[in-house]
Amino acid sequence: MVDERKDLQNIKPIPEPTLRRLPVYYQYLKKIHNERKVDFISATQIGNELKIIPIQVRKDLEITEITGRPKLGYNVTELIKRIEDFLGWNNVTDAFLVGAGNLGSALLGYNGFKEYGLNIVAGFDDDENKVGREIGGKMIFHVDRLPEMIRRMGIKIGILTVPAAYAQDVANTMIKAGIRAIWNFTHIKLNVPANIIVQHENLAASLVVLSKRLEILLQAQK
Repeated sequence: MVDERKDLQNIKPIPEPTLRRLPVYYQYLKKIHNERKVDFISATQIGNELKIIPIQVRKDLEITEITGRPKLGYNVTELIKRIEDFLGWNNVTDAFLVGAGNLGSALLGYNGFKEYGLNIVAGFDDDENKVGREIGGKMIFHVDRLPEMIRRMGIKIGILTVPAAYAQDVANTMIKAGIRAIWNFTHIKLNVPANIIVQHENLAASLVVLSKRLEILLQAQK
């Protein structure tokens, strides 16, 4: 049996700030390519536009293994494709969502995820008024069918939008059935094995930060 922990140790870690900046570069490059028809761009130009130190831009883009041309910079079309390849956005990854409440329903109806390589195939809930219906064009199945459908379809990504009290139990079910990455929209800190990836999205914490920054800004303007 392959030791997955040893394999993970051999993979060079990618700084999370870099992973967060790559989509910013991507959106900017797509915009200038479509609107301004720009063919080449330098790290300095990108940095100046996005208020990021150019040397940091260069280091971030090196991860995609692209090479700029002297006096020209990066080919924009090639750079867009390199970022897509690196982030896996050119290969749509299927996912299941559990918890078809207000937030879950909004995520099910958002088609923009496909641009970033995520395809929510179906939703799951235990509310009989939702089971068997389509929300956002996605069929809602009873949560009891989740393990069997994860195994049968080989789904590796789970999106968690259930009430907090059920988050850990649903996460355990996902992992046991074969889910390897969980996008967690609950405020619960999940307890998962070391080889499972969890991305926490704490909306309440983000709102607190936003509100506090606004309060500071308004006080400074008085």
